[in-house]
Amino acid sequence: MTTRGIETEREGLLSVVIPAFNEEQSVPLAAAAVVGVLKDAGIPYELIFVDDGSKDGTWEEIRRAAEAFPGVRGLRFSRNFGKEAAIFAGLAAAAGSCCAVMDCDLQHPPEKLADMYRLWQQGYQVVEGVKVHRGKESPLRAAAARTFYAIISRATGIDMSRASDFKLLDRAAVDALLTMREKSAFFRALSSWVGFSSAQVEFEVQPRAAGQSKWSLGSLIRYAVTNIAAFSAAPLQMVTFLGEVMLVIAVVLGVQSLWKKLTGRALEGFTTVILLLLFIGSMLMISLGIIGYYIAKIYEEIKDRPRYIVSDRCGGEPSEKTNETDL
Repeated sequence: MTTRGIETEREGLLSVVIPAFNEEQSVPLAAAAVVGVLKDAGIPYELIFVDDGSKDGTWEEIRRAAEAFPGVRGLRFSRNFGKEAAIFAGLAAAAGSCCAVMDCDLQHPPEKLADMYRLWQQGYQVVEGVKVHRGKESPLRAAAARTFYAIISRATGIDMSRASDFKLLDRAAVDALLTMREKSAFFRALSSWVGFSSAQVEFEVQPRAAGQSKWSLGSLIRYAVTNIAAFSAAPLQMVTFLGEVMLVIAVVLGVQSLWKKLTGRALEGFTTVILLLLFIGSMLMISLGIIGYYIAKIYEEIKDRPRYIVSDRCGGEPSEKTNETDL
């Protein structure tokens, strides 16, 4: 556990936000585990499960947990809006002086919440859960993750190679995040970008408590592309780089062709021309695709639709801090 910052003792309610998508098996396990840890540690708490448009019995399990455990509440989306929206919905509904975010599958160990809370009591405003290692994953997935975090780290100026969504934020940091109205918000990066005094708690990624991961390779790629575009202009800079490369190639080939023309050794046939046209056309289409993706994201933002829609609630009265659409 590494720290840096200030030392002041304080007390307050801890809100734990737990996004859930098709996690009917994990919800009762997560509720029991988190409540048990916080009770044993003597920490005042509330748990907020956010059902992100699940198709299984996740909402029914959240309702049962709210009936079984005092301090457990639930929000239900009208459809699947994504994990980032679920996190922000939970933060907006939270009543605590500090808020933690963790996964429903218990790969984030609940016992670390007590360590995070103690650091918050000392005065730290952002407590980051950092992975000791990434756990079991294929070489391809590990390489893709390294590339993704290298781009995000460059964009933020913060080392995010071991970053996770497992965090505890002071109310001031939560309120700062909730003022950010972009629809494609990347919580993992934004929570570091906002600043504030910070500390770190290391943790081992645990095996899933139940069920299977809902992240396919395709969904992970979409998640990475969305968040890179939301937080970085690196792809647009790549378009500029491709243009510079094409300029260098054009100058070199132009000089070579002119020299051979002047010396009477001009190449016959169109093979070189066809290859160049195919190469240039491919680069142009890639560049237009990148630019078009950013334009589409701008279009989504200016429509100003709500980040999520809450269709149902359970387990007590909602906080007054909700700022999105309810049915």
